[in-house]
Amino acid sequence: MGNLKKYLIAGLLVWVPLVVTFLLVRFTINLVDRTMVLIPRQYRPEELLGFEIPGIGLLLTFLLMLFTGAIVANFFGRRLVNVWEEFLSRIPFVRTVYSTVKQVTSTLFSDTSQSFREVVLVEYPRKGAWVLAFVTGETPDFLAKKVKTKLVNLFVPTTPNPTSGFYVMVEPKDIRRLDISVEDGLKMILSAGVINPLEDDEFQFEYFHTEAKGQAEEENSEATDEQPKP
Repeated sequence: MGNLKKYLIAGLLVWVPLVVTFLLVRFTINLVDRTMVLIPRQYRPEELLGFEIPGIGLLLTFLLMLFTGAIVANFFGRRLVNVWEEFLSRIPFVRTVYSTVKQVTSTLFSDTSQSFREVVLVEYPRKGAWVLAFVTGETPDFLAKKVKTKLVNLFVPTTPNPTSGFYVMVEPKDIRRLDISVEDGLKMILSAGVINPLEDDEFQFEYFHTEAKGQAEEENSEATDEQPKP
C-alpha cells in the first residue's frame, strides 16, 4: 500500500497540472472564439475557408491588438484616439468607467510603474494574522495628511480568486518585504499556501519517486532476508 500511495501522488504531480492547464487554455480559446459572432457570417473565417479553425479568434485578437498599437504609435493615430476619448468623456457613466480602466491599464503596463512589482506581508485584518499583499504605490498626500504620516497602498487579494480583494493603506513600518517575485506570490495565493515558492517542482517529483523506489528496495531486501537458507 505504501508504494501504491507514492506512485499515485507522483502520477498526480504529472497529470493534474497538465489537465488543468489544458482546460484553462481551451476555455480561453473558446471564450475568445465566441467574439467571432460579432463578424457578419459571410466574412467569418469558417465561411471563407470552408472549415473551422480552433483558436482563430485568439489569433485575430492578437493581430488586432498589434495592428491597433502600430496605428496609435504615430501622430495621426494618437489624434484619432484623442478624438475618441473626448467623445467618451461627454457620456456621464461611460467616461468614469473608461478613464478608470485606462488609468489602471496604463499603470500596470508601464515600464516605469512600481505597481504590483513587490510582494509584502502585512497584518490584516487584525494583529497577529498575516497575509500576502502587493504594493500598488504610495498613498496620495491629501490622504496621508489626514493621519499625519506616510502611507503605502496595498492590494490584499483573496484566495483562490486573486482578482478580488481589499485596498488598504498602511504605514511602511507595518509591512514586511519579501524576496519573492509577484508570480511566486500569486502561486501561493492561488494554492492557498500549498505551493512553496522556494521548493522546486522537479525536486518534489524526484522526492516521491526516490522515496518509493527506496521503500520498494527495502521491502525486497527484507523479503530476501526472511527466505529460509538452504
